[in-house]
Amino acid sequence: QAQLVESGGGLVQPGGSLRLSCRASRMITSTFSMFDVAWYRQAPGKQREAVATMTDRRSTNYADPVKGRFTISRDNSKKMLFLEMNSLKPEDTAVYYCNLDRGGSDDYWGQGIQVTVSS
Repeated sequence: QAQLVESGGGLVQPGGSLRLSCRASRMITSTFSMFDVAWYRQAPGKQREAVATMTDRRSTNYADPVKGRFTISRDNSKKMLFLEMNSLKPEDTAVYYCNLDRGGSDDYWGQGIQVTVSS
């Protein structure tokens, strides 16, 4: 069973930047490269939403609120994915989750990490 662990969250002022990381374990490198990866977030009282996605072929897609500010990337050799977040706004405050998905039961989630944007 693969495990995902996020890091890099915290408190940042509006306009600031953060870089989230997610490391996969209990998974061989070649398997990781076959997954689509994504970052989701869930704000209090709201549903979890996809923020950024990247296919195994590195095609990306972003939610409208974060386009031009967030960048998703992956390092298959390290079994990691990243989310670079710039020009952060208070409305970006949420718990952020990383996700690996290859369809069916091959769908893994991290435990979530808090990002708070506040002055």
